[in-house]
Amino acid sequence: MERDSFVANIANDLGVAPSQLAARKARVVSEGSEQLFRLNQNTGVLTVKESLDREEICPQSDTCTLFFKIFFENPLQLIRGEVEVRDVNDNSPVFPEKEMVLEILETTPPGSRFPLESAQDKDVGSNGLQNYSLGSNSHFSLALGTGKDGVKYAELVLERQLDREEQRELKLLLTATDGGSPPRSGTAQVRIVVLD
Repeated sequence: MERDSFVANIANDLGVAPSQLAARKARVVSEGSEQLFRLNQNTGVLTVKESLDREEICPQSDTCTLFFKIFFENPLQLIRGEVEVRDVNDNSPVFPEKEMVLEILETTPPGSRFPLESAQDKDVGSNGLQNYSLGSNSHFSLALGTGKDGVKYAELVLERQLDREEQRELKLLLTATDGGSPPRSGTAQVRIVVLD
């Protein structure tokens, strides 16, 4: 959300007139070191003080809840509130390297597997990395898995024996896609060097 974006109407939520907020010297206090919200005493509207970046506030967390308190001075009263920051699909999956090089012997039997570097996505949940795909080719397919840490990974599976005399090098396109709407993707080239 951009700076000064609407979060809630505190006067409506608390069932008090906006004039009461000013008369009772209401103010908002964020929990934590940074003041994230601003309260307009005349309207009762709570806004974000600066733009919010969920990935910065709650990195790699499925839930992101920010807590604040409405502090009334006269008479003294403290009311706790919370704001859930929802993830939006604002990051594409990114591979650590634009090109991966695999050296494979031409005598390697079909069915052999070759792990590939995983893509990273700062978004979480359904907006995070969901799938990998491989450009069409006559030698390799893709096997997908999920590690113990929940990270999705891909492995190349040799489907047809390689022949160095026929083809010394193959170039494949690996695509990582997230689950956002619309989905975002990132690509890397997989260069297979066939060894004699």
